[in-house]
Parts: sequence; structure tokens; C-alpha cells
Amino acid sequence: MRTFAVALVAFVALTACSSGDKPSTTTSSSAAPKPAPTSSKAAAASLDPCALLPADAVAKAISVPDLKAVPGPVQDNTANGGKARSCEYQLNGKAAGALAVTRYEGRQAKPAEMVASIKKAKAGSQDVAGFPDGAVYYIDEQKTATLASAELVAGTPVLVNYTGPAKMTPEMMAPLVKQALAAS
Repeated sequence: MRTFAVALVAFVALTACSSGDKPSTTTSSSAAPKPAPTSSKAAAASLDPCALLPADAVAKAISVPDLKAVPGPVQDNTANGGKARSCEYQLNGKAAGALAVTRYEGRQAKPAEMVASIKKAKAGSQDVAGFPDGAVYYIDEQKTATLASAELVAGTPVLVNYTGPAKMTPEMMAPLVKQALAAS
């Protein structure tokens, strides 16, 4: 379980500064910003991956009942403004997957460029269809699979990624990432 959590934290750190490039200062014309949250509770929920993707949705996707959603480590990066929150999905205390949501408050970036930056940084990555600003899937050295996408939420770039065992396919992960993006 700790190895998986370390891999997730490493991924969040990698995606926060994967290419070394600063995000673009223009907004994406292909994704209209969502309206600003109307309450502080809504703003807090946008940073709570466990609220964006309930354990029952993950359990259904991976055909493992009785998963629990447990908040993961907070990984804020003052250098690039990234505020990362994660949720670990567990079965009997053992990690079955994790969702990470990173908001880049005060910055502007094109979601498609964020996804392209991850693809460039991860050898063997592949595009995943069905996401307005693109998505990328890859399996890393720790034998974990990741699917990542990005969008603008109230003008703020948000990166969402789901990480699970290498046996998870893009087809299994895409609905999870789409659900989290839709709820953010």
C-alpha cells in the first residue's frame, strides 16, 4: 500500500512540473470555463477527490465490492501553484487505486497542453479518445497504470488522474476520470 501511495505522490509531483515548461498564459478556446463555485463548500468539494469519485463508482469499474475511499496526502507546490489532493480506494486496508486532483490556482494553462506535457514526459504513453482536451494513459516503472486529463474549472486549470494496477485498461479508467472531471 505504501509503494502505491509513494507512486501516486511521485506522479503528482511529476505532472506538476513534468516538462519544465511554464503553463501557457492563454485560456483554452475549446473548453468553456465552468461557473465559479457558489459556496465555500462547493470550492472545498472541488479539491476533495473522494467527493468527486465515490468508492462505489470505483468498485463497480474494477468489479471489487466494498471499497473504502480514504483521503490521501496533500501535495501543494508553491513553485507552480499546484494544490494536489488525492483519494485512495482500499479493500481491507490494501490500495486498489487512487484519484488525484491538482488545481493550479492563479495560473492559466490550456488543458490540452497539460495533457501533451504528460504524454511527452511518459514514454510509451497513448492518447485516450473521448475527452474534449485529450487524455493520456501509460504504465510506469512501478507497474501502475495511470489515465490523466485536464480541464478549466472557473478559469483554473485542473489536472485529474486515476492510478491503479497495471491490469486496468484505458477503457476501465476513462469513466472514472470522466466522472471526476464532470463533478469538479
